[in-house]
Amino acid sequence: MDCTIKKYLKIVPGTVDDYQSLSRFHYRPCELGPVAAVYKIIDTHPARQHIEPLAGVIIYSMPVCSIQLRNIATQGLFTKLGSSSVNMQLVNQNIRNISRVVIEPRYRALGLAYDLVQKTMPMLNVPYIEAQAVMGKINPFFEKAGMMKYEAPEGSNCAKLRQALSIVGVDEADMVDIELVQSKLDRLGVKAKDFIENQITGFLSKFGRRIKNLPAGLKRTEYIIGKLSERPVYYLWRNAKVKLKI
Repeated sequence: MDCTIKKYLKIVPGTVDDYQSLSRFHYRPCELGPVAAVYKIIDTHPARQHIEPLAGVIIYSMPVCSIQLRNIATQGLFTKLGSSSVNMQLVNQNIRNISRVVIEPRYRALGLAYDLVQKTMPMLNVPYIEAQAVMGKINPFFEKAGMMKYEAPEGSNCAKLRQALSIVGVDEADMVDIELVQSKLDRLGVKAKDFIENQITGFLSKFGRRIKNLPAGLKRTEYIIGKLSERPVYYLWRNAKVKLKI
């Protein structure tokens, strides 16, 4: 069945408007940076193409000036030219960043995220493609598509709270769905709820009085998950067919 569906799917150039139509399905609500390229998957099936032909979108953005794990992954290649403006020019000429990959829910479990990444990276015609993604810890499609993974060590306070959440039944895979995490916390028994509240209070105490006093609920849970997710995994792909532009 999956193969039958996929034979009708086609990757073509897209627009930011295509992403906006699927953005509600993405786990990151923040705004896009400067967009470099967009590709989408359309369903060309004679019946489905007139109903909801958009199956997925990938957005490539311009890179930020400096990323610590980029420097590690490239052995400082983009920091060696002296001034920050010259280094930034080198970065802009040679790197594009995958900032969004989103698949319409009815087309998930078909490996389309992997297809979008693997098949569109060479189309950018730059030596390096990078990505930073919390989702990579759960669904490693970037690695499957040929990107190398680099990950910084997690802070002890985040590791402690993540372990505590796991003890009460909130797994890392749950953390892409804030409402699911909140519902699990709401259903905890008295002892488990007291335990996790103590852990959360200790965790939030490091972020100031206003944050420490956030009442239990969806807003606080969203903040916590955001902090636990701030340490993204970094991925890098080298296009051996394209020379570095200096």
